[in-house]
Amino acid sequence: MRSYEEILNIAADRKGGRAVLLEGTAPPKSADELAAIPDDRWLAQFSRGIMNAGISWTVVDKKWPGIKEAFHGFDVGRVGHMSDDWFDELITDTRIVRSPPKVRAIQENAVFIQEVSREYGSFGRRIGDWPSEDYAGLLAWLQKEGSRLGGATGAYALRMLGKESYILSGSVVTRLIAEGVIDKAPTSKGAKKAVQDAFNTWKEQSGESLTVISRVLAQSVDG
Repeated sequence: MRSYEEILNIAADRKGGRAVLLEGTAPPKSADELAAIPDDRWLAQFSRGIMNAGISWTVVDKKWPGIKEAFHGFDVGRVGHMSDDWFDELITDTRIVRSPPKVRAIQENAVFIQEVSREYGSFGRRIGDWPSEDYAGLLAWLQKEGSRLGGATGAYALRMLGKESYILSGSVVTRLIAEGVIDKAPTSKGAKKAVQDAFNTWKEQSGESLTVISRVLAQSVDG
């Protein structure tokens, strides 16, 4: 496995210098900043990912104001206590992506967020305090305890709201394979641990966040 510095040089050579690599990359939020994000914003971001799954993101972008209105601003208490009548109304509501499994997942995630918030003070507190050295564990927790938050859905939501993170995009996976960390897209517990261990090594070498390392790995492959 190459060092972070070696991979950084590969990416810099491809992109025209180190300064170019991190343009537009927002720094991760602190634990306290994440803790201060209201629960409704977590539900909204998870819901956006769920709605996006399997369809064009452009479609969801255009529908988003109507989706937000249909779910009453993603009020966690209101969505969590969704009645059967409201559910039936939503799955025929043209403002949203009319998928019963997706609507149910949003309701179930509202309940999930409420339960975590009651235990930790806010959902963001739980996310913020989760150590970056076990980011793979955080993704596994979201997949297990949440609804439809596996794959890229949970990971992209965490990135969008500022959690230090890596995204296992096609380019990042390609770099990880090239470095001998994994031999294919990681699906097993062992492969995911190998990915986390590699990121932890590069983090220790560089002092950079998982977010920055992920970006550099992607750009060492992307055209």
